[in-house]
Amino acid sequence: MDLALLRTFVAVHRAGSFTRAAALLGLSQPAVTSQIRTLERQLGRPLFHRRARGVTPTPVGDQLAHKAAPHLDALLRITETEREAAGAPRTLHIAGPPEFLSLRVLPALAPLVGQGHTLRTVLQAGSEELLDALAAGHHDLIATTARPRRALFTAAALCDEEHVLVAAPYWAALVDPDRLRESGPTALDGIPLVEVHESLPLVTRYWAAVFDTRPDTRPDAATVVAPDLRAVLECVRGGAGLAVLPRYLCRDALARGEVVALLEPAVPPLRTWFLVARAGSLALSHVSRAHDRLLRAAAHW
Repeated sequence: MDLALLRTFVAVHRAGSFTRAAALLGLSQPAVTSQIRTLERQLGRPLFHRRARGVTPTPVGDQLAHKAAPHLDALLRITETEREAAGAPRTLHIAGPPEFLSLRVLPALAPLVGQGHTLRTVLQAGSEELLDALAAGHHDLIATTARPRRALFTAAALCDEEHVLVAAPYWAALVDPDRLRESGPTALDGIPLVEVHESLPLVTRYWAAVFDTRPDTRPDAATVVAPDLRAVLECVRGGAGLAVLPRYLCRDALARGEVVALLEPAVPPLRTWFLVARAGSLALSHVSRAHDRLLRAAAHW
């Protein structure tokens, strides 16, 4: 059986789309369609059900993919080992929200530069956009708080991020902690709100987890909207109001007394970060090396 046909078949199986597989393989969509039809004629069985939006494998297609994919990935590893031995440079493309990449991911990957790798980053929030770009082959790895469900991806939990309700000392002095615990967010009335988006994603999650309620999410609910958590922290530090922030981001400011935790709930709200790659791409040595390094670093985050 032609290995090129099997490679195309596995790409389609993982991508769930002829068009997406064609982009990943560097082929035209008609070429991918033709190769799949050739393989189906050779086997005498259909491998995919054509749908309005993509394809789904038949039982025969699933069985063939489970048999063929590990061997194709092993061949790719051999090819990558030879390429690495020849000194061919590799570039890792990684994407994720700006503050998490800047403060967590990139410092952990920096030593790879001394090992002959180059890095290219995209600082972008929005999990669906990141996953779509990963599926299209624009990135090798992404960091996201959304666990992907598509078979195209493989995801590993990186770390849990604790969220803290903080304000500058001036505003914190106006809050009665006992009333906040007993009455919830009504104890914060009159204090301006700082967030990363008009939809109040962090505040909404915190309010639901700690107070079992929802905040006012009208467009003017936030006094300051800044699409970078580092900017949110600086606004809070400067006295703009209160915010919900990851503890790792505001730990130093808390230790110096520049911001104050308004509440320390018994069970703090957590958000899990995932490191996501396309299925099969960990056979690429530079992607696998970065993936392993991040998982080891995350154990200490």
